[in-house]
Amino acid sequence: MFKDDGEIPNNPKLPVIVYEGVMEENPNEIEATFNRHNWLGSWSGDVFDYHHYHSNSHEVLGVKAGKATVLIGGEEGDRLELNKGDVILLPAGTGHKKLESSDDFVIVGAYPNGNGYNLRKRDPGVRAQSLGEIRSVPLPDLDPVYGDSGPMQHVWK
Repeated sequence: MFKDDGEIPNNPKLPVIVYEGVMEENPNEIEATFNRHNWLGSWSGDVFDYHHYHSNSHEVLGVKAGKATVLIGGEEGDRLELNKGDVILLPAGTGHKKLESSDDFVIVGAYPNGNGYNLRKRDPGVRAQSLGEIRSVPLPDLDPVYGDSGPMQHVWK
């Protein structure tokens, strides 16, 4: 859980979930696994190197190749070392920023039901709207890695 730091709202009810090494044996199957569990709108690439969050959707990220250090929860948040095969589930509003990565770093992202997502930065002008949006984002039906079971089904319900 990460508290609202005044700039990055984070999520007041849902914690970040880290699936350490869960896709290590099959990193090329990350996108297909997410899509099979109705986490759609997938993309491959990098994580922005500035604090940002999505106020209208949860996001799952899976490391397809390489490794990275990501700051989660805003400037006073936690540094996470992500390696090939790791998956991280970010509830709506959770700040994230890449601090560093290997040259071969590739991450796959997706969203429940393929929901569109916005990109929010530290902006007091959209803060009130973002807080309202975060509270109204529904829980996904399926865990992005395990479907009907898995940590999301237990921790987020």
